[in-house]
Amino acid sequence: MHEASALITLAGIHFIALMSPGPDVALVVQNSAKYGRQTGLYIAFGLSAGIFFHSLLCLTGVSYLVHQQPVLFAILQLFGGSYLGYLGIGALKDILFQWHQKEKVSSDEPTLLLFNKRQAFSRGFMTNILNPKALVFFVSLMSALIPAGMSLFSKGCALLILWGLALLWFAALSWILSTQKMQLKLQAVSRYIDLLCGIIFSLIGGGILYQSAAGLLS
Repeated sequence: MHEASALITLAGIHFIALMSPGPDVALVVQNSAKYGRQTGLYIAFGLSAGIFFHSLLCLTGVSYLVHQQPVLFAILQLFGGSYLGYLGIGALKDILFQWHQKEKVSSDEPTLLLFNKRQAFSRGFMTNILNPKALVFFVSLMSALIPAGMSLFSKGCALLILWGLALLWFAALSWILSTQKMQLKLQAVSRYIDLLCGIIFSLIGGGILYQSAAGLLS
């Protein structure tokens, strides 16, 4: 019963964290609104795969070891912050380019087709796996709720819960945002969504880079 209650608590905390604003949610919102359902769903698969990988590393103790090594963790922050900053600057450059055009680029332009299934999955996976805040969150969550003596069956259930809830939430969010009715509403504000997401990525990436630099110099 103790393990069952731990898994229920784990599911509840994880689901609340999934709904919290951050780079994962911003990525799904931005790309589902701009590129449509298929891209949004593949990003959801990528994000949930990243969460599965984070969870697996935590259960095996690898993430804890990384977190306990200041230099190694600072390097991870450097990579993660740079990637999120890259996404943010890219989004801001794209919106500035669009604002200088006389006509808005439509969703059926050939350039958008370059964002294919593999790219969508990779972007979702990399956004999650390179986010050092996700590593800290899962290390804290696992150490508090998943004791070393927990049965392998319960640990496997924990892994499936973390992955399954992530896939369910991000896929549902993508599905809702890409319905025809919602797409019509989002079309008028798509530039502002891109702008907001670009700012979010840039700020989070910049903050992580600052922490990385502080960690390397300390």
